[in-house]
Amino acid sequence: MIPLARNAVTMLAVFLAAIAVPQCVCAGDSPRRASGALAEVQIGMCSPVAEIMRALDLRPRGHPITVWQFDDTALTLYRHGLRLRLRVAANGRSVFTLKVADQNCERLDPGQIPPGEGKCEYDAYGATTNGAVSLNIDLGTKNTSDLVAGRVTPAQLMSPSQIKYLRDIAGTWPLPSETRKLGPMSVQSYTTKHKLYDIDLSQLPGGQEFAEISRKVPLEDASRTRRAMEVELSRAGIAMCADQSSQAVNKLRALLGR
Repeated sequence: MIPLARNAVTMLAVFLAAIAVPQCVCAGDSPRRASGALAEVQIGMCSPVAEIMRALDLRPRGHPITVWQFDDTALTLYRHGLRLRLRVAANGRSVFTLKVADQNCERLDPGQIPPGEGKCEYDAYGATTNGAVSLNIDLGTKNTSDLVAGRVTPAQLMSPSQIKYLRDIAGTWPLPSETRKLGPMSVQSYTTKHKLYDIDLSQLPGGQEFAEISRKVPLEDASRTRRAMEVELSRAGIAMCADQSSQAVNKLRALLGR
């Protein structure tokens, strides 16, 4: 990897400042502008993590968290556009998330996402932009510990809203009987000096590392934003992954040893 030139850093910062929009990094929040829905433009980066951190001058945002995924060995949930994820903070508390892909946020009944329990936004990977519903439930330390230890099942701790969405919208209830935890992954979030965009660095038990940069913009700006980010990341000497689909399935396969 060629070291990042000082002017490349400046160019990247200027570009990202130009496309910046107000945003909150609070979990579960759904910031919106009057223009409509938001899209999270996400780009997988395949340069070595140390080079990414140096090139983008990354600053840690909060403490590392532990992340568990839930599925069976056939990835039945993923194949139905579903993800179950447990994000555990250092204090032992967690957020248990159901994510449902291929949803139309504009046509969604607002009652399907009770206030404070989730959001519907668009994920933009490569040339693909799809709506996704996320429904969250906060778990205390005991429930978190019980779930990770296998003393309770994911279905036993899911919220009424999560169960209702799986049953009535996704048509996938009950959960597959062989659903089990996969992980853990260690995830550290970063931002740049001027907090212009977000980077997640994930490390799996086998040592595999995944790096993703993202930015939330109005849905109508997603394609333009992606093209501009690709140009600037290339100028910064950062290699983008050849496969720009969601990294989720690659992580699941790696966790299953495939």
